Amino acid sequence: MNTPEFVILTINATIIVIAYFFVYPRFCGANTHRIAVNDLIASGVAVAVAGSKFWGSGTEFSLLFLSVNWFWFSLLTYLVIEIPLMLWYARKHNIWTFFDPH
Repeated sequence: MNTPEFVILTINATIIVIAYFFVYPRFCGANTHRIAVNDLIASGVAVAVAGSKFWGSGTEFSLLFLSVNWFWFSLLTYLVIEIPLMLWYARKHNIWTFFDPH
């Protein structure tokens, strides 16, 4: 089960779990600026790791009905995996009050 898609999904899921369950609670809390900076770093690491494995390989990835390269597959699947955890983390740490104008 070491398809290229599975490898990138595993890389993305591992980085997201580490970020949302270890790094963000310890170093960011509810600070949206710190979360944004750390999330940019985490997503960059995910793309860099995928790129180190698949850059120049010509491997095509199946993304629903599309065939994409490693970069787009890594980036888009990272976002899809991250969004539910981001919403959970924001609710848990009451981050939405930061955006409330009242």
